[in-house]
Amino acid sequence: MKKNETVIRVRYQETDQMGFAYHANYLVWFEIGRTELMRSIGLPYAGFEKSNLYLPVLKAYCEYKSAAKYDDQLTLTTFIESMGKVRLVFNYEIRRDGKKVAGGYTEHAFINEEGRPVALKKNSPFLWNRLCKAMEIDLD
Repeated sequence: MKKNETVIRVRYQETDQMGFAYHANYLVWFEIGRTELMRSIGLPYAGFEKSNLYLPVLKAYCEYKSAAKYDDQLTLTTFIESMGKVRLVFNYEIRRDGKKVAGGYTEHAFINEEGRPVALKKNSPFLWNRLCKAMEIDLD
């Protein structure tokens, strides 16, 4: 499966009074990883939107293992964990110096401009095939 690594440096504005990265920033970093993964497989979000398709978050989960601090350099690894007819799950792992800081996932739905679920394979075979290729699986 295609994985993407993105390097993030914890900025001062992302920390709390104790100098730890504020917990909600991890979800922002997940979004950065997701966006960069999609870009790396030739499917930037703008491409979905041109097809009148959107990927809202249905679920988000993050497990914190150790605190990230101001100026830490983090490596975020992102990959597509699973895909169904109308859902897509991204998996994330954040490491500092090779040690896991946090991990989690987000689940998304393929929807149209009216907010209705869309079967991606039927609606856009090109996007479906590109995602299958990134996952290195055959979902016919």
